[in-house]
Amino acid sequence: MTKIVTTGVAVMDFVFHLDEMPRLAEKYRAKGAEITGGGGAANAAAAIARLGGHAMLASRLGSDQVAEMIAAGLEADGVDCFMLKQFEGRRSSFSSVFIDQAGERQIVNFRDPELPMDADWLLAALPEDFNAALADTRWPDGAEVLMRAARERGVPGVLDGEAPIREAETALQLASHIAFSAQGLRDWAEHEDLDTALNDVAAETGAFVCVTDGGNGVNWRHGSASGFEPAFAITPLDTLGAGDVWHGAFALLLGEGASPPEAIRFASAVAAIKCTRTNGRDGYPTRAETETFMKEAQPCS
Repeated sequence: MTKIVTTGVAVMDFVFHLDEMPRLAEKYRAKGAEITGGGGAANAAAAIARLGGHAMLASRLGSDQVAEMIAAGLEADGVDCFMLKQFEGRRSSFSSVFIDQAGERQIVNFRDPELPMDADWLLAALPEDFNAALADTRWPDGAEVLMRAARERGVPGVLDGEAPIREAETALQLASHIAFSAQGLRDWAEHEDLDTALNDVAAETGAFVCVTDGGNGVNWRHGSASGFEPAFAITPLDTLGAGDVWHGAFALLLGEGASPPEAIRFASAVAAIKCTRTNGRDGYPTRAETETFMKEAQPCS
């Protein structure tokens, strides 16, 4: 089984489905709701496990009821949680998420500013062997440790390039693969021209770099090579976590030895399926579902 280590944030999401996003300071009634696990690295790990990989998550939690909910949910999703670390007297992260009828989402997140950032404990906790690593930017110290470990072991080290990306500058320079969201790449470049920004970050880091842009597909650069992979044509119901599962699937395929373009196509299929479902991590696709979807689905024009 392909072993993937992920590190970053693990969250509890309290999700509310509404016809429209709230705009006034008054009471609203949701037409649907669920409580589900969230967070970039945690969602990626859950997606990897659903796709048949051995997902190992390193993350920081408080010593509270939310931590218990997060850990229980991850274990139920098949994630190896031996690297979850709780800190006494600190609070775990949780979010209020609004999703409108077009599938777009608005998130208000709480993170304890006193939760220790130090990642020295992670270095000792990492397994000796794994096939690929994935880090989000929400824990820069952890991302640096994991990207360095991946480089030392000679395996793919994927950085989820989400804003604020500059806080994880060292990890950015250590990663072998950097997969930006459009927002993350604009944050790094401090301008709106994604093509120029992609060229610049590829030249600066020497890594394989790409930018995901929803229905506009994925552009990539690596040295003098470049390419584009279209998104799949779907009717989205819920985009929450789509980028997270994309990164998890991308890292898994790289760990299996696939080329980056192959990994992009697979990851885009996983994310597309997730966007057509509304039930949180329960909607993450299996390997068989993804492979069937890739045979039958049409790319965006």
